Amino acid sequence: MSIWKQIPKLAAGLGLALALAGCGINNIPAKDQNVKARWADVQAAYQRRSDLIPNLVNTVAGFAAQEKSVLIGVTEARAQATHVSVDASTITDPAKFAQFQAAQDKLSGVLGRLMAISENYPQLKSDQNFLTLQAQLEGTENRIEIARRDYNSAVQDYNTELVTIPGSLWAATMYKSYKQATPFAASAAAQTAPVVSFPGATSTAPPPSPAAAQPH
Repeated sequence: MSIWKQIPKLAAGLGLALALAGCGINNIPAKDQNVKARWADVQAAYQRRSDLIPNLVNTVAGFAAQEKSVLIGVTEARAQATHVSVDASTITDPAKFAQFQAAQDKLSGVLGRLMAISENYPQLKSDQNFLTLQAQLEGTENRIEIARRDYNSAVQDYNTELVTIPGSLWAATMYKSYKQATPFAASAAAQTAPVVSFPGATSTAPPPSPAAAQPH
């Protein structure tokens, strides 16, 4: 068969491919891949934090070994966070995602208490190794915040595609196995600063004013 006779068929095939692309047939898998890529960034950021913790705990223990409850709490929370099973399916499994976020939020809370210990130990607060680890942890927390924000943005874009036309039509026909992804949500604990108390310490908070103490 002459190649010239194939041209109309090739042109028709190309036209069909372009028409389908214009209808968004590739949007769902493309946006799904973007969500997974942003999820990988989140995991990498949390892993970086996890890798910093052993050195941080050891440094604090060298100056404040008596703060055993906090040191043990951080170690246990890290172990729990690293043992939560996480893979690509976690994104579309709300229960597994909630377990992952809860473990990371718990670790964030005890890390806050660990860092607050330095205020009660001037030598620790001025130790160069501790200062370096503190700076690295702060940088990592910023990375986590950015990674979570970018992930949530990708999730919103992907989930919207699944429920709006024409994406919902492709989801009901070509991509039935694709599920909505789960975004991060701010935890209740994240809205309240951790309360830290030390043996023998006195509160520096001013007493309530008489006016504030009066019932309204």
